[in-house]
Amino acid sequence: MEKELKFEMNLTAGDLWKFSMHHANSGMKGMVNLIFTVTALFLLAARWTTLSMGQRLLLVVCALLFTVWQPVLLYWKARRQAKLPAMAQTICLTFNREQVTVRQGEQELSFEWDKIARLDRLRDMTVLYMDRIHAYLIPGRVQGDQAEALDQMAQQCLPGERYRRRPW
Repeated sequence: MEKELKFEMNLTAGDLWKFSMHHANSGMKGMVNLIFTVTALFLLAARWTTLSMGQRLLLVVCALLFTVWQPVLLYWKARRQAKLPAMAQTICLTFNREQVTVRQGEQELSFEWDKIARLDRLRDMTVLYMDRIHAYLIPGRVQGDQAEALDQMAQQCLPGERYRRRPW
């Protein structure tokens, strides 16, 4: 019998927050956030003496928008989401060469690898996207010594463009 990989987890607010932060700051959105913040800091430092108090305050708010305010709001949202009754139930993902099975409580769903839209391997999390909206998260703390085996299985079972390994 082929080797199966099994991951049982309860997602925490921290797991959900890391995923939200990744989505909020990846790709073009992250570049725009970075440029916006750096520009606000540059203007604040370069024009400090010529700016009115209102302008200084506005630039401080702009500089803090993506560095402080957004992460705090995303964490509050993740905490609320983690308290939902569905999140209290353990999620079990089982991977083999033919299919992936997701079990939570009494519900079970199996699907073949070709139904997976994309698998992203992040530094401390694997994200299994079913489509643009639905995804399953596997935190690094749950993967343990099976992380490399999951990577190898995903590389073999998914076409190259649907498997991404990102260092961040």
